[in-house]
Amino acid sequence: MGQICVPKFVYFIELGYYWYIFLGIIIIFCMKIQFSHSYDEIIGLNNLYKAWEEFVVGKANKDDVQLFALNLFDNVAKLHDDLLDRTYKHSGYYSFFINDPKRRHIHKAEVRDRLLHHAIHRKLYPFFDRTFISDSYSCRLGKGVYKAIESFDAKSYKVSRNNTKTCWVLKCDIKKFFDSINHEVLLNILADYIPDQNIIWLLSNVIDSYHNENMHGVGLPLGNLTSQLFANVYMNVFDQWMKHTLKAEHYIRYADDFVIFSNDKYQLEDMIEPIREFLSHGLCLILYPTKTVIKTYASGIDFLGWVHFPNYKKLRVKTKQRMFRKLTNEPQPEIFQSYLGLLTHGNTFKIESELRNAYWLLNNKSEVRHPPYN
Repeated sequence: MGQICVPKFVYFIELGYYWYIFLGIIIIFCMKIQFSHSYDEIIGLNNLYKAWEEFVVGKANKDDVQLFALNLFDNVAKLHDDLLDRTYKHSGYYSFFINDPKRRHIHKAEVRDRLLHHAIHRKLYPFFDRTFISDSYSCRLGKGVYKAIESFDAKSYKVSRNNTKTCWVLKCDIKKFFDSINHEVLLNILADYIPDQNIIWLLSNVIDSYHNENMHGVGLPLGNLTSQLFANVYMNVFDQWMKHTLKAEHYIRYADDFVIFSNDKYQLEDMIEPIREFLSHGLCLILYPTKTVIKTYASGIDFLGWVHFPNYKKLRVKTKQRMFRKLTNEPQPEIFQSYLGLLTHGNTFKIESELRNAYWLLNNKSEVRHPPYN
């Protein structure tokens, strides 16, 4: 058998494809605005005490917080001194599991370290939030799940021309997102914005305090406030590439879930491989193969706890089960009201009636067991 001769233009096409991927990375890393706050501003006593005021909200009755507060001034002063002479080292983590609804491994840092996380977040968040695209919705002030759902509705109506044309949706999910964030890549992204090497040392101390069970230098703990910000900084590289290089006009991302709308199914199919390559080569992330799907809007799109259709939304079965389970365990008025607020975003008359009945029964058990005589 003779060797198959591959025309030279095929190699040029392949080379051009990868150049297209990495050109996007290069463009995104160029001409960044710079973080102007200094290391001293982050570790200053004024910022640490303001961070404490924010941190303690809702935690004042926790044993570890009360213990730290008993010698608050000495503890904060010691943290400040350790940061000032750069002898600070992040402590280990207490780990536990929650089911929300899937099983998640949470890592909780000590109070001293969580206080520092808030001090860092106070300075970094306002700066980085300005660099994010408007269609990134996770863990941002003025954004969140409900705003993402509103954006989903607006983009689907626009692409489908008020439900008169077929609207295709590419839905993707990143595999083990937080546990796959590469520390070196993250620190390089941060260093591209932050010229102060003392700040980079501090961020490295926090980031390198955790790694996943299988690989050193990879992963962020779900329990850290800074992890939410760092995840958005990490994925902002992808967001910018999606918008400016891949030209995905109708794109929404919430944490590790993202959707793209188009009238053209083949356009979305052609996007999958470049997306896969960029995430893999640029950010060391992997798409869930079984969760990367293209469907019509009319067939129902499962996104952020709802199944979205052109004229209505259905609450996911797992979301409903989680809601009733939490209400059963904690039949508090604020939880009940928050779920009523959630249900206003879809077609949920029947579920709302069930919820109201369940809440009434949970709070009137004694009357149900021992009804008053007429």
